[in-house]
Amino acid sequence: MIKEALQYIIGLQQPKIEEINGESYYFHNDTPILVNSCRRCRPLEISTLTSLVEYIKERMAYDFNGTGELPQMIVHVESETEVRLVTVFNDDMDRWELAHVKARVPDIELNKFLDQESFIIQMQSMFQQTDDKAIVMQVAGNVEDKTIANYGDDGVTQKATIKTGLANVEDVFVPNPVRLKPFRTFHEIEQPVIDFVFRMKNGACGVSCALFEADGGAWKFRTVHSIEEYLKKELGGVGNIVVLS
Repeated sequence: MIKEALQYIIGLQQPKIEEINGESYYFHNDTPILVNSCRRCRPLEISTLTSLVEYIKERMAYDFNGTGELPQMIVHVESETEVRLVTVFNDDMDRWELAHVKARVPDIELNKFLDQESFIIQMQSMFQQTDDKAIVMQVAGNVEDKTIANYGDDGVTQKATIKTGLANVEDVFVPNPVRLKPFRTFHEIEQPVIDFVFRMKNGACGVSCALFEADGGAWKFRTVHSIEEYLKKELGGVGNIVVLS
């Protein structure tokens, strides 16, 4: 009886924990309180590297003046469009995510054929100006329907007839590969130069054009490295920050 009474008293002192809608709560005076609520705080969501740098510098200055200790943080460059600011391990051997940076980049339709007008609009609005862009625009914008021909069986060399004046036309070889600079990462970073295979074909609805990535995604590794170098430079004077990619 004494043992059972002691166990009952100990049980009364321990918080009651229940799972509600997939979350764990303990009760204090019949009020449910989320367990580990601090760990579940939503990170700050921003879209530019400049804002991330400013946030880190302001946070460091505030924490240092307030507590006398600089917090340990890691800037993780996850991809060409995402960067996360996280803490080192906490008491639960987990990390708190403080900020999530996601670049605002246009949705570029690649590896598929587009009608002539859609292709030209995409080239004008989603690619930076380069010499190869001017060539692609000239060919795609002036090619005459039913004049595209394939040479060889390698799927690379093409020939088309384009308008060169009010009444003049001439045959040109479609350039391949072409080096273009689409908007694919943060605007603070130099946009990557990517090799594309430029293809055209005749169809029931006229000429269609397409760009196919031709570097196996190597541009992503170069861009991640560029983001890492940019952040290391901008955060060079801030202590207790590690930039990783």
